[in-house]
Amino acid sequence: MQSSSTREIKDEIQRKKVVLAYSGGLDTSVAIRWLEEVYGLDVVAVSINIGQPNDVESNIERARNIGAISAYAIDARKDFVENYIWPSLKANALYQGVYPLSTAIARPLIAKVLVDVARKEGAEYIAHGCTAKGNDQVRFDVSIGALAPDIQIIAPLREWVMTREAEIDYAIKEKIPIPVKKACPYSTDENLWGRSCECGILEDASREPPEESRRWTISPIKAPDTPTYVQIGFKEGIPISLDNEKLPPIELIERLNDIAGANGVGRIDHVEDRLIGIKSRETYECPAAVTLIKAHQALEGMVLTRDVLSYKKGAEQRFSELAYDGQWYSPLRDALNAFIDKTQEFVTGTVRVKLYKGSVDIVGRESPYSLYNKELATYAGGDSFDHTSARGFIYVWGLPLRTAALAHPSGQSNKVACCQEPSQGVEEPGKR
Repeated sequence: MQSSSTREIKDEIQRKKVVLAYSGGLDTSVAIRWLEEVYGLDVVAVSINIGQPNDVESNIERARNIGAISAYAIDARKDFVENYIWPSLKANALYQGVYPLSTAIARPLIAKVLVDVARKEGAEYIAHGCTAKGNDQVRFDVSIGALAPDIQIIAPLREWVMTREAEIDYAIKEKIPIPVKKACPYSTDENLWGRSCECGILEDASREPPEESRRWTISPIKAPDTPTYVQIGFKEGIPISLDNEKLPPIELIERLNDIAGANGVGRIDHVEDRLIGIKSRETYECPAAVTLIKAHQALEGMVLTRDVLSYKKGAEQRFSELAYDGQWYSPLRDALNAFIDKTQEFVTGTVRVKLYKGSVDIVGRESPYSLYNKELATYAGGDSFDHTSARGFIYVWGLPLRTAALAHPSGQSNKVACCQEPSQGVEEPGKR
């Protein structure tokens, strides 16, 4: 049964256009037919290549067969890397310290592409296949609203409340081709920066994710028994080479996904806090992202001062929260990005990592801007540190505490008395 709001919109819009973010999966495939039947809209399907393994060309052919009046296949990988992945890497962006935001940072890019197509097609509506329980609905709606507040948004799965099984039944009944079966009810999302997998048995947070749910990483148990070493070159915070071979950004990420994934690196099993307040068990595979972030952090530790590193931690956390919460196009995210870019001025050099059975260990780093001085740090011959300066430094460093102790003697004596009180009344040894 249609809601009153649905009927009102349907009466208002007769054969107008809606641009649909079309992934080629179950939700957006049934959405094409639903938008036609319920709203009477002409659907323009847009399939965007951001590094997912499926063929966007076959996606748009499927969309046309289902009923879309036109379809676009857009390669946005370069834009994704340069304007979304690299800023996130510079920020060491990890939501709740764990998740590299692979899905989250793709949504504002997709929203931008949808708005561009909507302008070109003269469409008044944009639709997406997000549910009412997830984060992506917020990311799409907020991003579209920030870029094109005049365009209305339709989210079929928020209105047409159906279980995944019911959607499959509907697709079979309507003869809609879908790449999913009831026997394997996982919901996945993939792009250059990572793969997410949820639903099915994964919703039981007490169960170990089955190997069948993994695609990008080998089990650490089955990974090679000898470690793999990779040297990653950075220039101003951006990876530019693997093992001294300069590579285009897309190829670099793809190659590192293969290398790290073959060593079982990048598996994440996380109970995270969704924006709408639900705790959700999420599993991810992010081999390149995990490796690059750890290498980038190591290089920063060598070239940035302690104050910058400390202050940047807070900026990184806020950056990650904004990206996760769909605030990519917010003024605060822009301001944080400007600060983070400034910190990357000297983040240039190479980092050597050891990949072994699921682990990423930093085993070497060097930079022309290194703040590490062996002559100052060494305890061996060649030590250039002025040891006589330590006494004066400690005197000045501890001066505020000594001054406070002298000015507040009662407070200090109370602390001492407090510590001594439990010993009162205890018999001396041998008196019993």
